[in-house]
Amino acid sequence: MNGTGGTPARSVRGDLHDLALVAAGAIPGALLRWQLEGIGTAEVGRLQGLVAADFVANMVGSLLIGVVLAQASRRKRLILWAAIGFCGSLTTFSSWMLQLALVLRAGQVQAAGLVLLASLCGGLGLVALGYAIGGRWVTSASAKLPPPPGPAKGAPPPTGRRG
Repeated sequence: MNGTGGTPARSVRGDLHDLALVAAGAIPGALLRWQLEGIGTAEVGRLQGLVAADFVANMVGSLLIGVVLAQASRRKRLILWAAIGFCGSLTTFSSWMLQLALVLRAGQVQAAGLVLLASLCGGLGLVALGYAIGGRWVTSASAKLPPPPGPAKGAPPPTGRRG
């Protein structure tokens, strides 16, 4: 402890390890987003393709964030690598705002409003869905595990908090 409110002292080595985990997730997330934008512009067309690609990337990332959060209770490395690194890079707020600004500049105010509303509602809904899916995976995986060993024969009953 570092003596300031009971928070653990941070180390440079630990910070670099955390940074490496985020970077290891961010690179494939950015590459996937880049590929989606290439597909969007090739298949749909310029601005509409970029907006569609951003929407798809943000929705996929929102679903994955929910799944990761359900899996990652007390698993800091998974949060750093998958949620912050990969999904954070895949679902970039700045790209979303840029695409919305371009749509607004093109005079498509209703389209921008629709994308904004669909992105916010869809993203929140997909995080919740991903969390439910991830929670089921955790539940089914833990159901397949053997039960923890009980106390040894003749051992005194456990003491302390239950739960």
